[in-house]
Order: sequence, then C-alpha cells, then structure tokens
Amino acid sequence: MNNATQTPAPSQQRIIKKYPNRRLYDTITSSYITLMEVKALVMKREAFEVIDVKTGDNITRSILLQIILEEEASGSPMFTAPVLESLIRFYGHAMQGMLGGYLEKNIQSLIDVQTRFAEQSKGFTPEMWSQFVTLQPPALQAMMGGSLEQSKHILAQMQEQMQKQTEQMLGVFGLKS
Repeated sequence: MNNATQTPAPSQQRIIKKYPNRRLYDTITSSYITLMEVKALVMKREAFEVIDVKTGDNITRSILLQIILEEEASGSPMFTAPVLESLIRFYGHAMQGMLGGYLEKNIQSLIDVQTRFAEQSKGFTPEMWSQFVTLQPPALQAMMGGSLEQSKHILAQMQEQMQKQTEQMLGVFGLKS
C-alpha cells in the first residue's frame, strides 16, 4: 500500500520533488506519487510545495493547474468556455492583479456558506429536507446574500482603485480627468 497520504508531523513541511521524467516524489513518505494523490493532499488541506529538482523552482501552482486541467477533461467541467475565455482576457489587463483576490474572496465566501449550511443541516429529518427543498430559492438567497454584498463591495473597491490609478497616471502626463 502506498503511504503517500500519510500525514506529516506538524514540524515537517511536505515537499514533493518533480523529476525531469515527470515523476513526483513525496519526501515525507519516500515514495513516488501521482497527481491524484497530490489532489488527495489538497482535499485533506495538507500543506505542501512542489519543487522542480532540475531548477529548484517552486512549481506548486503549475501542478495544481495540471490537476484542474485533468478534472476539467474528466467529463464534468466546472468552467464553461465563455468563463475560460473571460479569464484569459484578464491576463495583461489592468484588472489582472485584482481579479485573483476577487475570485479568492468569493470562493472563500462560498466555502463559508457551505460550512454554515452543513452545520445548520445536522439533524435534519426527511420532512425538514422536503420543506427546505420547497423553500430552496429564498433560503439560498438568504445564505448567499452576504456573499453577494461582499462581491459588490469588492467590485466597488476595485473600481475606486482603478479610478485613482487612472487619475495618477493622467496627472503624470499633466492631464486631469
């Protein structure tokens, strides 16, 4: 049995080495692991870094993107083509730096809503679930209301920031907006 999912001691940082032959080596378990085992580490919220042995670069993001690509190709994608096209258009755009934070905060809000829902739904009887299903749109709106308000607030902040940056840039050229 592969010990790749063994939990490291709290003082140990899990390092996964990527070799030129594309194999991943878990230094905690002293064994080669697959991308799906790396995905299992993510699902268990275990901290790790993936280091390219040849260059010494941290390639964790690249490996995570590879996992997402495999998940997207597996038959039930999360992202539609228009969403992916929109994300691509943000690269090189003035909003690129802000989009990551915006998406991160919204995903965290969704996780918070999911956690609250799971806590509140403990002990639901079948009758209670039936009632919930009939009230689903209002209930979801109530739970997501905070998330939507937070999104509007973040967008307003981004707009303000862009306006200030534009004014500063125009000021450098002696122009006023």
